[in-house]
Amino acid sequence: MKVAVVGYPNVGKSSLVNRLTGSREAVVHERAGVTRDRKEIACEWNGRRFELIDTGGMDFLDPDPISGSIREQAQAALDDAVAAVLVVDARAGRRPGDDELADLLRRWKGPTVVAANKIDTAADIPLAADFHALGLGEPLAVSAAQGLGTGDLLDRVAELLPEEGDAQEEDEDSVRLAIVGRPNVGKSTLVNRLLGDERVIVSEVAGTTRDAIDLPLEVDGRKLVIVDTAGLRRQAKVKDSVEYYTTLRSQRAVERADVALVVCDAHDGITSQDLRIAELAMREGCATALVLNKWDVAAMDEADLDHERARVAQKLRLRPKVLTVSAKTGRNVQRLLNEAIALGDRMHNRIPTPQLNRFLSEIVQERQPPAKQGHRLKLLYMTQFQTSPPRFSVQVNSRNRVTRDYAYFIENRLRSRFGMDGVPVIIDFHERKQRRSERA
Repeated sequence: MKVAVVGYPNVGKSSLVNRLTGSREAVVHERAGVTRDRKEIACEWNGRRFELIDTGGMDFLDPDPISGSIREQAQAALDDAVAAVLVVDARAGRRPGDDELADLLRRWKGPTVVAANKIDTAADIPLAADFHALGLGEPLAVSAAQGLGTGDLLDRVAELLPEEGDAQEEDEDSVRLAIVGRPNVGKSTLVNRLLGDERVIVSEVAGTTRDAIDLPLEVDGRKLVIVDTAGLRRQAKVKDSVEYYTTLRSQRAVERADVALVVCDAHDGITSQDLRIAELAMREGCATALVLNKWDVAAMDEADLDHERARVAQKLRLRPKVLTVSAKTGRNVQRLLNEAIALGDRMHNRIPTPQLNRFLSEIVQERQPPAKQGHRLKLLYMTQFQTSPPRFSVQVNSRNRVTRDYAYFIENRLRSRFGMDGVPVIIDFHERKQRRSERA
């Protein structure tokens, strides 16, 4: 079940959502209009589970095209919800924008609670009475900053929910897929294409997306959670405080993801910043692929594409694949989705020990292990003991004889043999204690 949180710009909707959910998921800033897309955040109160939908401020008189898209997203949130919370600014008093929203909600199908926000002290409580005139019932005095009245608000919301149909917890088997990249490379367009719906706002203005939005999707019975993120620029260029916080949200989204698709602009090729973003995803233990978007208008020659792939393989240790798509036309999008699911599966796959030991025997025949001071390294046994990311243990006769080059050789052959390009792999070398007969 979903509850839409709506209101005029800068009334404290995101702050209130964070307070009610006990999280810091929604980006909060004193500047008006920071929230744009609708964001669903899980909430639990007295055993009832539901989702609060944080929405952007609805100003019916703002002619900005992005403001129009924000209104459409808020309306979509109401279409999905079973109840609504209208947030108003008690200190500012009733405004024409509040009356317009109240008129919309009176004609809406579900029940509505009015939350008079910014009542930070008991002396301010009488300010809530002004909002009786909205015709939506008794307003509740709340303070997102201080927590005043939030328990009463949650009680009222819980009363309005149907008896059955509590929100389900996220399936542990679902694959979390983060869409990351520089600003204005087409991440949100790609997300909408994957979902088959205009779920997030798309604009030619760079930096339109400001929050990390979790979006469920099911493909052939497989459950995915697609996370649209704000663009990541070089840290030195992030001077605006809003962009700083949206960048943090994007980085946290990568930390929680199984797979990261680094979207690049085919006009520019794979830039140094694209490689940095891929490295960030890899450091966080994400399976990774690079996606050259806008292929419909900036397709490379095959030789140039091969050059980009070779450059990525040389620069990035995980050797992620370089895929081509057009989010605008849908070209190769289904193939991209299949590859993302496959990467998620490889993160959780466990390779049988007999296969790993055959692999170990083959690489020893292909390239003799190094020797130090007349004693050669022996690879005795290999097994996988962890998934997500895959982690392997190789027993050797002497840990000191394992050279960096030979460790990389084993890792690269492991990727090639078991199709693990783009998947973080950890190989531990453990020294087996020698028996007396071996020391002699």
